[in-house]
Amino acid sequence: LHFYDCYHGTELVRDAPRLASRSLADRRACTLSFPMEAGGYGCVVQRATSADAPLRDLLGRMARMTQGKPLADFSDEWAFLPQTLVPSKRTPLASSAPPGTVYIPSANYSFTVRGIEIEGGGGSGVDVQFPWESAPSRHHSTTVRIKPFYIDKYPVTNARYAEYLASTGYIPMDRRNWLSFWDGNALQSPPVPPASIAKAPVTHVSLREARAYCAWANGGSRLPHTWEWQYAAQGIDGRRYPWGNTQNQSLYPKLIRGNTCTGPEETTAHSPSGDSPFGVSDMVGNVWQYTDEFRDAHTRYVLLRGGSNYRPVVKSGTNWYFPNGIELD
Repeated sequence: LHFYDCYHGTELVRDAPRLASRSLADRRACTLSFPMEAGGYGCVVQRATSADAPLRDLLGRMARMTQGKPLADFSDEWAFLPQTLVPSKRTPLASSAPPGTVYIPSANYSFTVRGIEIEGGGGSGVDVQFPWESAPSRHHSTTVRIKPFYIDKYPVTNARYAEYLASTGYIPMDRRNWLSFWDGNALQSPPVPPASIAKAPVTHVSLREARAYCAWANGGSRLPHTWEWQYAAQGIDGRRYPWGNTQNQSLYPKLIRGNTCTGPEETTAHSPSGDSPFGVSDMVGNVWQYTDEFRDAHTRYVLLRGGSNYRPVVKSGTNWYFPNGIELD
């Protein structure tokens, strides 16, 4: 066995075995010794083989970062981590409207939006950092020059995603929770959704899987930037909802609260009355929709837009599930 001190980035050597007269369990026990200050942190990794490349990389970075110093020697002054917007792959220019899409004209768009995280104030460090910003912040406002583009009129349905699976033969290595609303149908070859949800938006796919679908669809497409998504939903008049400024429950799916998620409604359920100014449907209140990915030195995350029709209920105490915001701002 091999043991590694992850904080200091070093391999640990087991202490010498104790007296042979001790019990078999004691003789099989392993004793490790390493320094750890009061109130500090320690992490030991056990492996049957020596460290592989990812672990060696982690150990090297930790050794360089800690330099053998105790945690108390580091500054306790908080500072945010700068974020980077992950670039989207360029797609071929369309000579005509791809099937099932809506044309969105160019504009100098006033992009104003805020993060809806439960915790954190309005200062730096909360939410994301767009390329034009100097720090992550909950509130964002700028004018963006948007070039014309096409966007699907409806979210990708289960039936359409099944076409993609049949065409590409894609099956994930780990199917746990993948297409979970398809029940056992996701195990078929190729997978086919139940007829009852064929026209509902596909859910339980990863960001990578969503991008792979986009690359396949219409000869090459991509996920929208979050400002493109919001422009397609809002138009240029700054409205709070795709249909206007008044919250109207008849124009989007009813929120389900409880401990059972029955799935989203069909994509056409509130069209055309709930459409955006450009005629894009089902943009809020049914399923969370992928847009941009951000990264910092420790984490990666994706901006989801639109909200969903389900939020769990906590029987007692505070509900820490993410807020379900359908407002576009």
